[in-house]
Amino acid sequence: AIEATKELISDPDPELRDMAKEELHDAKELASQLTHQLQILLLPKDPNDNRNIYIEVRAGTGGAEAAIFSGNLARMYQRYAELQGWKIETISQTLGEHGGYKEIVMRIQGQDVYAHLKFESGTHRVQRVPETESQGRVHTSACTVAIMPEAEEIDAIDINTSDLRIDTFRASGAGGQHINKTDSAIRITHLPSGVVVECQDERSQHKNRARAMSLLQTRLLSAKQEKLNAEQAASRKDQVGSGDRSERIRTYNFPQGRLTDHRINLTLYKLEEIIQGELGQVIQPLINEHQATQLTQLAED
Repeated sequence: AIEATKELISDPDPELRDMAKEELHDAKELASQLTHQLQILLLPKDPNDNRNIYIEVRAGTGGAEAAIFSGNLARMYQRYAELQGWKIETISQTLGEHGGYKEIVMRIQGQDVYAHLKFESGTHRVQRVPETESQGRVHTSACTVAIMPEAEEIDAIDINTSDLRIDTFRASGAGGQHINKTDSAIRITHLPSGVVVECQDERSQHKNRARAMSLLQTRLLSAKQEKLNAEQAASRKDQVGSGDRSERIRTYNFPQGRLTDHRINLTLYKLEEIIQGELGQVIQPLINEHQATQLTQLAED
């Protein structure tokens, strides 16, 4: 079609020539879009993209304000999950003294959950006037987010039961009238690595134990994967996909209503929308940037 249109450009009829130029421009644009889509389809797929995830939000520097902010982030992810039609459940939580969470672990199930949320791992910084601040000064606090693809039977790490310490305790937090009456919550410590997991969501100790073991498998696998990702990211200079939770990835500036993602220099003055769960406008540019990095790497190879 492009070649036939090129011939019409030299037609003596000026009207026909103008039409041909317009058609040629549209055809070239379509060809470019199709080429790009084809390149994206040829990119190597992340085997974890269609997996469910565990998401951990943990308060960092900033005391009570950091815990309140971790509550904001947890609700942002919950609302985003609801908008996507995903199922979300709380596995464990430690409440902050003035609201929010010192730490919360949630499980999200749905289509391509990891593909959408895998770039959320890292340190999230907040700048705002805390509710507890009487002088009206802006404070800076931080939380860390870890996104862990749920371990499946195929990748099960062999865990020796003698390497585990299993404790039972009474669950705390939301859960209705039954939750504190029995020691149904489970805490498992993996002694060689020091990894500790808890589950207090179910009233059944047996169910909590099974969930805690699943989370332990996921954490151990995730630690192994994080090390591999960091090595790969360093070798390919990928700013988006390292998944290092100590890396400062994003700032939420409430006085200015501004969100900045430092990895791709993305700034949006839509903080209120985003914190209410409209996270797609941040996630899609990150996916695009990661794909662009992959395409460049593919071309170099």
